[in-house]
Amino acid sequence: MKVTPSAFRNDLYNLLDQVIEGTEPLLIERNGHVLKVVCEPQPGKLSRLVPHNCINGNPDDLVNIDWAGEWNHDLP
Repeated sequence: MKVTPSAFRNDLYNLLDQVIEGTEPLLIERNGHVLKVVCEPQPGKLSRLVPHNCINGNPDDLVNIDWAGEWNHDLP
């Protein structure tokens, strides 16, 4: 959709809502230049996680832990 700056100013919020709801960018033409308003996808919540290197020691040792002896006792 292409609009003039005056039309954009007059219907700003409705035009921005149309960009958010649709897949078509909004083009604003001024003095021979075209400005494009697009909606960037919102990043997922997990994308904000910061990786932490918090394993002390060799991580391969964690794979081979045998807990059977620790938990194999009779309960009262």
